[in-house]
Amino acid sequence: MFRSVLLSLPVLLCLTLAGLSQSPKKTALDKATLEAYVRHLYVMDSHIAVQVLDPKPSTELPGFLDVKIHASAGAQSQDFNFLVSKDGSKILQASVYDVTSNPFKADLDRLKTEFSPSFGTPGATVVIVAFSDFECPYCKEEANMLRQNLLGAYPTQVRLYFKEFPIESIHPWAKTAAMAGRCVFRQSPAAFWDYHDWAFAHQTEITADNFNQKLMEWAKGEKDVDAVQLTRCLETKATEAEVERTEAQGKELGVNSTPTLFINGRRIAQAIDWPNLRSIIDYEIEYQKTAKNAGEDCGCDLKLNVPGLQEQKALPLQKK
Repeated sequence: MFRSVLLSLPVLLCLTLAGLSQSPKKTALDKATLEAYVRHLYVMDSHIAVQVLDPKPSTELPGFLDVKIHASAGAQSQDFNFLVSKDGSKILQASVYDVTSNPFKADLDRLKTEFSPSFGTPGATVVIVAFSDFECPYCKEEANMLRQNLLGAYPTQVRLYFKEFPIESIHPWAKTAAMAGRCVFRQSPAAFWDYHDWAFAHQTEITADNFNQKLMEWAKGEKDVDAVQLTRCLETKATEAEVERTEAQGKELGVNSTPTLFINGRRIAQAIDWPNLRSIIDYEIEYQKTAKNAGEDCGCDLKLNVPGLQEQKALPLQKK
């Protein structure tokens, strides 16, 4: 027995030395390795560009690093967020919650409602932020549902903010419509909701070629909108930066499809029907009686502090 052990020592020594002479195995902290791993995980071929951004210490899970991976194909893109152990041996894709705070606090802190069209009551218990696209048929259905039901059911408890998120890769006139909406909003916050209802109601009639003509036909019937000023605003792209800023906010929140709602920070990344939305709102109203960690009076970034925009009137759906 001893003889066999002694004979094996040179072999073990050779294996150890050979292992030392080899380069260490790459971990997920190596960008090329992580990229290859994620490509395989999500079936991303060479037609999809993948960029692994620099890791940052995780604020949510000590001992891990936050790594964002940006994937793009033409005008379409999506971000993937990973938690990677410091030695690179473990990768997590998970939501991390702190049980001592609101589970939606991270998104609440990122949501910005300043200078956004809104209806409902200032100081409402429930705040809904809607990222929407005027050319999206699912957005149309949801917008109609919100306009027809929200104020009637919750005249004082809910406030809704509208955020433009045009998906240009599949909707050719969506960004122009978003810019036009911001032009209208500049002239009259109240008239924006007339525009909002008109754009969705005539969605199937509008094209990239006839949008300006249709818009002017609408503007001529609006007493609070100057058609000449609206034309100038759109031609000079005066509101393009505003729309792009809202798009950037959405992307920072991980919005990649429309419609996407945030209800007191709770993300709903698909069209929702009225009964389900109502159950969430009812739950939040009851919950906030004691929690007070969301809504416009919570002291978080959702609170609107813009003089002159606080008193927008709650406007009903206009039948046109």
